[in-house]
Amino acid sequence: MLYDKLKKYSESGIYPMHMPGHKRNIGILPHGLPYDTDVSEISGFDNLHDPRSVLRESAEVATGLYGSDKAFMLINGSTVGILAAIGAHAGNGDKILMARNCHLSVYNAVELFGLDPVYIVPETDESTGIFCSVDPAAVESALESGTGIKLVVVTSPTYEGVVSDIGSIAAIAHKYDVPLLVDEAHGAHLGFSKRFPENAVRAGADITVMSLHKTLPALTQCALMHQCGKYANVGEISRMLSILQTSSPSYILMASIDHCLRFLESDKDKLFADYEQNLDQFDREAKTLKNLSVLCKGGDVLHPGFFMFDPGKIVISTKSNAINGLRLADIFREEYKIELEMACADYAIAMTSICDTSYGFMRLADALKAIDSSAQTISSDESAYCEPARRPSLPDRADMPGDAIKRHGGFVPIKKSEGFISLEYVWVYPPGIPIITPGEIISPEFIVYIDRLVRSGVTPKSTKSQMPGFIYATSNALCGTQEVRSQ
Repeated sequence: MLYDKLKKYSESGIYPMHMPGHKRNIGILPHGLPYDTDVSEISGFDNLHDPRSVLRESAEVATGLYGSDKAFMLINGSTVGILAAIGAHAGNGDKILMARNCHLSVYNAVELFGLDPVYIVPETDESTGIFCSVDPAAVESALESGTGIKLVVVTSPTYEGVVSDIGSIAAIAHKYDVPLLVDEAHGAHLGFSKRFPENAVRAGADITVMSLHKTLPALTQCALMHQCGKYANVGEISRMLSILQTSSPSYILMASIDHCLRFLESDKDKLFADYEQNLDQFDREAKTLKNLSVLCKGGDVLHPGFFMFDPGKIVISTKSNAINGLRLADIFREEYKIELEMACADYAIAMTSICDTSYGFMRLADALKAIDSSAQTISSDESAYCEPARRPSLPDRADMPGDAIKRHGGFVPIKKSEGFISLEYVWVYPPGIPIITPGEIISPEFIVYIDRLVRSGVTPKSTKSQMPGFIYATSNALCGTQEVRSQ
């Protein structure tokens, strides 16, 4: 194993006349940090950008576990894999078909490579406002009517755990000779148990990017990219990764990837059997909730818009309750010493993994039931105000994102921005899905949605605007002049 090799080298007595500058001198360095195994591409430790020995062995373990033809180790997270995969298959002016609920990194690739995005907008779940699965029929319709689409990009599972029918989407994409890229950042654990959906690699995706660190025992930034079949351009993927990934990769991170893969290889059956038992017990506890609800738990019927759902994601809905998702997260933190993954206006998420203990699941369930018992439902008169925030429909576009981001404009009060052209991204993180992108025309729906988020306690983020309540934009010639605060 790579970690064992690093430890052996560390204990060999060889003096490091090479980078890094800390020289693995743990005698003068703070304890608890892995300086003693942090090396660079010295003899015997292979090269991330041309793996032939120990790093190649790690990649081969990954292909065996997930069923891919080739695997790439990523030490800049899933983001670098997404950028590289898109850049390898589409260039300036090319069209890509992408789900509107893709992560911001996909939009950054669109901007970076000068692409023309064609959007598919999944429907939303009425109880929470989260996106449902991508409809394969919508993919077929877009590919049938569109010309020159170079790549299809979908996110599955989503941040909330919603899985799409990757098998059908892949078959449709291949019918039109177009590769499919799946952002499976939140799904590195899929496919190892019948209780969980199949992973995108085995379902038919050509390129799959997954973050090991999100749902498996690996250090932050540890990720993988998988390639399968004839549609992906492996040579260009390798070239783009050599451009976008550092030329001085962290061996600590690569050792973490290697250790995680070998840990799964040897112990996955026991790990997932225990995980299933913990989830089953939590499901039984979720059935007793009276006020709060957990999406797809406790006997909840799967939403018709969900192809499948990742049972490891615990999405707690606060619909029709006097507290919202943000307040719920505060209560978990302050009263029960449990830190949730994320919270927004209408729900909060607890992320689980094979590393959670039965005690941890019990603590979460007990806290949830205690909060539920004291939660107050709202009256029907109040329910309209407390309905989940509805994302605005797909706005009209006046310019390509890569061109619009370079234009000059001013900071416009959002409440007076109708008809202006956005020159920046506006999003909520997490999950990092843009609400509006550069080049899109600001609609009344967008203004109402932002106001709803702010009143619920959520602070939208943007690329350029540092002033709350403003958006960097330019006036649409058709709309006349409105108030603009210049840059």
